[in-house]
Amino acid sequence: MSQDVRQPVPRRWLALLFIATAQLMVFLDGAIMNIALPSAQQDLHFTDGGRQWVITAYGLAFGGLLILGGRLGDLWGRKRVFVIGLVGFALASGIGGAARNLPTLLTARALQGVFGALLAPAALALISLAFTDARERAKAFGIYGAIATAGGALGLLLGGIFTEYTEWRWGLYINLPIEVIGIFGVLTVVRDPGTPAGRARLDVPGALLASGGAVCVRLRQGGERRLGCCRDRQHVRSVRSPAGGLRPV
Repeated sequence: MSQDVRQPVPRRWLALLFIATAQLMVFLDGAIMNIALPSAQQDLHFTDGGRQWVITAYGLAFGGLLILGGRLGDLWGRKRVFVIGLVGFALASGIGGAARNLPTLLTARALQGVFGALLAPAALALISLAFTDARERAKAFGIYGAIATAGGALGLLLGGIFTEYTEWRWGLYINLPIEVIGIFGVLTVVRDPGTPAGRARLDVPGALLASGGAVCVRLRQGGERRLGCCRDRQHVRSVRSPAGGLRPV
């Protein structure tokens, strides 16, 4: 009887460093934008409702497409999807930093959520596949979690510095050099174990149902005041459909 035992990936700790560094910008971005939003609102002249949408646009795209992003990593390869997420997140950050009006900023934030949904599951999968030993894997995820936590704290600090001494746009531009480092490291160090054999196909109806349900849950959690698009007497509700998904009513 043969056993399929995966060998440890060479330079796996260096790969972890680059993966965590690339993922760091996702946590940095959210914290920085929370601090920089008042400055962005004053610069672009949008309402408080628009300010809520800057946060919600990212959350809806990220939460709604997270399951789909993981499935695409299984089909196309985790490394490929991770690099696509890095490049897309960098481009979206550049668009957001150069935004001259609210629609452009909202589009950039939504795109950040889309590509962030590709990054997050691919990063976890690459780490899990690189570390075959259970103890090493636990250490790797511990380091990854520590970097993520530090990213949120560092983002609050950088957000204050950018808004005080430069301008809010640098809260988005800061992602670009981090992305360049991450892309270089992932392409040169990270190994892709490949996709499963066979002609796997994407379940489009299932993906739409799962993503739509996640979006509805996110809408319900945010509530009408966070969206800034409903009157006080209205409510955003979600009900379970016969197919098992959630839909707003």
